Amino acid sequence: MSTMTFINLPVKDLAASTAFFTELGFAFDPIFTDENATRMIISEDTSVMLAVEPFFAGFISPRTIAEPSSQEVVIGVSADSRAQVDERNDAAIAAGAQSLGDAQDDGFMYMRGFLDLDGHQWSFIYRDMSAVTP
Repeated sequence: MSTMTFINLPVKDLAASTAFFTELGFAFDPIFTDENATRMIISEDTSVMLAVEPFFAGFISPRTIAEPSSQEVVIGVSADSRAQVDERNDAAIAAGAQSLGDAQDDGFMYMRGFLDLDGHQWSFIYRDMSAVTP
């Protein structure tokens, strides 16, 4: 059995976050969706649980939710091509994300990033393994 990964993120407005990520092409699991949280499917083995802040806080008590001005994690999602990186990042910006600037192009890796509606940092990444030299 493969190991599944669940990333849990606090959000202020679950409906707005769901609409935002739907615009980026992500699907949601209705079985694991209610007024407190929804499971956003990244891949067969990886999901992001978007949880409203009061619900999320119940999992981390007595610690508190980090302020958006803090940085603890960057979520990177692979893409099938450079064009898909651009398409998904452009869709994020059009849906209300804050751009993190120009693409980072290292030849074998191409990446663009943004801050989502709640200030979480995301990157779409394409890796051209044929360009990697051992």
